[in-house]
Amino acid sequence: MGDKNCPSYLYLKGKTFYFNRHVPLDLKGHYKTKRIRLCLKTASPFEAAKAARSIAQRLDDYWMALRLSSMDIPALHLLRQKPLEPSNAPTLSKALSTYLRLKGNNKSDTFFRGARRNIQAVIDVLDDRPIDQYLSSDAAAFRDYSLDRGLTVASVKRNFTTIRSIINLTISEQGLDCKNPFSKVFFPDLDDVNQRKPFPNDLLKLLQSRCRAENDSKRWLIALISDTGMRLAEAVGLAVDDIKLDKEIPYIDIKPHPWRSLKTKGSQRKIPLVGEALWAARQIKASNKTKFAFPEYTNAELCNANSASAALNRWVQTNISKDYVMHSLRHSMRDRLREVQCPAEIIDQIGGWSSRSIGESYGEGHSLNKLILFMEAIAAYL
Repeated sequence: MGDKNCPSYLYLKGKTFYFNRHVPLDLKGHYKTKRIRLCLKTASPFEAAKAARSIAQRLDDYWMALRLSSMDIPALHLLRQKPLEPSNAPTLSKALSTYLRLKGNNKSDTFFRGARRNIQAVIDVLDDRPIDQYLSSDAAAFRDYSLDRGLTVASVKRNFTTIRSIINLTISEQGLDCKNPFSKVFFPDLDDVNQRKPFPNDLLKLLQSRCRAENDSKRWLIALISDTGMRLAEAVGLAVDDIKLDKEIPYIDIKPHPWRSLKTKGSQRKIPLVGEALWAARQIKASNKTKFAFPEYTNAELCNANSASAALNRWVQTNISKDYVMHSLRHSMRDRLREVQCPAEIIDQIGGWSSRSIGESYGEGHSLNKLILFMEAIAAYL
């Protein structure tokens, strides 16, 4: 009966058509019977099919309304307790623009990429709102999202540091009367950080001997770091003129350049050259025809420390041990200085680590004549 593409629900009793349909199981509680039977008062198959389709459609609509009436409101948990108030505060993306404009002078591409990446992550999760319309619960939700993505607690904390700085600067610049919701977020102690181990002395000797054997620019870079404890980016971004071999005490002059900034103010320093670092510095000076110590990674616009890190870590883990990376050399330097009983204040100066107190930051620091005593000691100790 009726259209083949529609359910018919019809039966003929005598010469009259009737509508017949089962009540759905989930709606039986609304009805006194299991079936709905209605006389259509027509003997015409065409009129009966037309009426059956109409009744069936109205029943479907009514049954859907019954089902919806018993359901919770969809996405009710996403509703705010009260609507957001209109705001004149800049959005998070505008706050980022302000931060980069004011803080980005002489900063590396890494600074810009990190700030943009962290803010875009917040926008992707929480939307680009005026900064006074984020709540502490939003910040906690972003923390959980970041941890669920597999980031370590330490990485999430670093990202939050950037986000806080961006919002704080805009609050200060705009004179806004609001709190930074990212400022007091709790971080669980998940113990999920793999501590970088310092090189033991036997592997450090092996590393340095293989650098001498291969005697190329990448190995000079490794050797230079191995007996200075410089950060990789500090070494990669050196100018040839930063290497002072014609002085009574040869040294590296670590200072900012247009192509490579420094991590902190305390990172600007002079490190005496001893051991394998002195050998590497001589090789660089003798062979380089550009103003950059490592032109394969550095030019007038960019210091590509990430590329250097990938290449050197791969070589170290293939040729020395898979358990160590380039940054392990920096940990080794601190341990080696401790072994020769170097005062903590001098260790911090050599490594460019932050001073422990305000008083330690006063003055120009210890002279090269003092630093060389401990640097020569660690070279002899190895």
